[in-house]
Amino acid sequence: MATATSNLKEKWAALKGQNPGLRIRNAANELGVSEAELLATSVGEGVTVLKPDFAALLQEVEKLGKVMALTRNEECVHERKGIYQNPDFSNPHAQLFVGADIDLRIFLSSWKYAFAVVDGDKKSFQFFGKDGLALHKIYLTKDSNAAAFHELTEKYKAEEQSPLLEIAAPAPKPSEKPDSEIDVEGFRQAWKDLKDTHDFFGITRKYGVSRTQALRLAPEGYAVKIDNARVVNLLEDAARKQTPIMVFVGNRGIIQIHTGLVKNTLWHQHWFNVIDPDFNLHLDTLPIAETWIVRKPTEDGDVTSVEVFNSEGDFIVQFFGKRKPGNPELLEWRDLVKDLQN
Repeated sequence: MATATSNLKEKWAALKGQNPGLRIRNAANELGVSEAELLATSVGEGVTVLKPDFAALLQEVEKLGKVMALTRNEECVHERKGIYQNPDFSNPHAQLFVGADIDLRIFLSSWKYAFAVVDGDKKSFQFFGKDGLALHKIYLTKDSNAAAFHELTEKYKAEEQSPLLEIAAPAPKPSEKPDSEIDVEGFRQAWKDLKDTHDFFGITRKYGVSRTQALRLAPEGYAVKIDNARVVNLLEDAARKQTPIMVFVGNRGIIQIHTGLVKNTLWHQHWFNVIDPDFNLHLDTLPIAETWIVRKPTEDGDVTSVEVFNSEGDFIVQFFGKRKPGNPELLEWRDLVKDLQN
């Protein structure tokens, strides 16, 4: 096994020599391994294995001060600067940070590995799933407390500093039921009876529908499919009109949320980007397979989202107007969404 790790390290070094700007995630894909396995080849050389005490470590991250939180999936990267505040780890199924800047929904049952990484002048905590896929990363900024980073690294350092990881194959995705097996009328009525957007997931589970299947089977007028290029229009219009929005990006282990304005947008090849001082979004537009405008009833009136999916039916990114429970949806947001259908 040590030989295999050594060989992998050599292959990565050769790959970096050919392409110095290659990111570790892309290098892992090229080498046919997970990102965690590739990172672990540098254990003892800037990479420290941490104990899997994720909840305890996360609740001490506030000591770092202002950091950059990074969450991504294959198609979208969400980077938000701020301080990890207001942790709530009381629910065993979903853990929270609910700050004005760092706003997270965490599912620790999917987390397996953690590392402290010092790469030149970059310092970070990085978290991975059972399959070695990166779930969440916390990067120090120029405003962070570097001494606290080293203290936490020492406090949570694992006894065994081994580059060998037990990587599980990704869990197979459940197959979608045929529409004919779904109680469509029951599902549609449950949708119309919604009082809280958070209950929508429970309805899809109850009726055994996938997310995109739910949108196809929606009550009339509650889900409208639009051209995929409209996602870019939405962000450009939100920036131009200075309409505050919410941007949700996640993977199986975490959802990260930005609430506020977006200002600076630009293209880089097929990636559409928001580049603001405290919020960056990088959206690969090529894999977008479906885009929907979705309406859900709540006690505060209808709430409208724009939801973007890949060809597997997985969420890429989801947009709402800025809103707190108890408040109706912003009319400016509804106007933005209405324009997408014209």
